[in-house]
Amino acid sequence: MKIKEVCNIIESFAPLSYQESYDNSGLQTGNPNTELKSILLTIDVTEEIVEEAILHNCNMIIAHHPVIFKPLKKLTGSNYVERVIEKAIKNDIAIYAAHTNLDSVNGGVSTYMANKIGLENIQILDPQQGQLLKLVCFVPENFAEVVREEMFKNGAGNIGKYDSCSFNTKGTGSFKAGENTSPFVGSIGEMHYEPEVRVETIVESPNLSKCISAMIKAHPYEEVAYDVYPLQNTNPNLGLGAIGVLNEYEQAKEFILRIKKIFNCGVIKYSGKLNNKIKTVAMCGGSGSFLINKAIKSGADIFISADIKYHEYFIPENDMIIADIGHYESEQFTKQIFYELLMKKNPKFAIRFSDINSNPIKHI
Repeated sequence: MKIKEVCNIIESFAPLSYQESYDNSGLQTGNPNTELKSILLTIDVTEEIVEEAILHNCNMIIAHHPVIFKPLKKLTGSNYVERVIEKAIKNDIAIYAAHTNLDSVNGGVSTYMANKIGLENIQILDPQQGQLLKLVCFVPENFAEVVREEMFKNGAGNIGKYDSCSFNTKGTGSFKAGENTSPFVGSIGEMHYEPEVRVETIVESPNLSKCISAMIKAHPYEEVAYDVYPLQNTNPNLGLGAIGVLNEYEQAKEFILRIKKIFNCGVIKYSGKLNNKIKTVAMCGGSGSFLINKAIKSGADIFISADIKYHEYFIPENDMIIADIGHYESEQFTKQIFYELLMKKNPKFAIRFSDINSNPIKHI
C-alpha cells in the first residue's frame, strides 16, 4: 500500500474541502507514491514524535494538528516547525494532518466526545450551509433504476439518517441526433420523443464529481443531460460541535467530575452553579468559544470545550454552565478515530499510537 491510499481513506471520511479557510490539512511532507511501512498516530507533531517514528520504523505520521499552519519562507532549523520538517524529510517520513475537516464531520472529534460521555440523540451543534447540491438527470424509463443506484453508491441521496433518497417524475424527452452521432434510440436527423424519468437527488459537494461520472457511465445515452443546483439547506451531517442528551439528569458537580475522569483532565475551569441539573450537553473539541451562543440557543445545560477567555464565561449569565477541559484533553481521542477508520478499511495496517503526551500545558 502507498501513502496516498491512506490519505484517500481519511479523506473519504473527512474531505479536505471541509476544512476551514485558515487550516492546512492534508499531506504536509512526503511522496504520496511511497510504499507504506507503518503509521504513527498522534495529536501534534514535535521533534520528539518524529524521533519516535524513526525508532519504530514508521514512515508515516498521522496527526490532528498540522505542523505547518503558515507558509514556510525558509528552512534553517530556527524553530521546532522547521526542525520537524527537516528531520521528517531527511528520514523519508510522511506527515499527514486531518484538522478542521475532521472536526466538521459526523463521527469526528466532537461527536466522538459525545459518545465517550454517553450521550443519546447526538446531533451536529452548528450544521453547515452551502455544502449540499441538487443533481438532476433525465433517464429512459427502463434505465432509471440502474442510474439511480450508481448515483447512490457514489455518495448521492443522503438526508440525515436516511439514504437512497430521490424524487422521480415521468415525462417526455425530445432530441434530434446530428451527423456523426450514435444515438441510443431514434435516427440521425429525425426528431425523437422518448419516455424518460427526471431523477432528482441530493449530493454533498465533495462527492459531486464521482457521482456525475458514475451517472454518465451508467446512462445509456451518448450525451447525458443533467443539471446541478446549489442549495442553501443545512447539512445535518456536517458542521462543528455536537449536542445530545443524557438518559437521566445528573447533578452538575458529579457530571463535571465524571468528565474530568473520562478526559483525564488536570483541571477543569467552569462557570455557573454546581447545584444545577444536567440533561442536555453541548460540546466542541478544541477552541469552541464561538459556539457558546449556539449552545445557549440549543437549550444546553452545559457547554464543554477549551480555550475559553475570561469574559466569555459571563455570556450565559448562569443559564448554562461552561466547562473548559483543555484543548489537548478535548481532542485526545482523535488518535482513536484515525485507528478505527483505518483498521475498518484494512485490518492488516501496521499502526502504532504515540507514547508521547504532546500537550504543552502542564498543571501543578
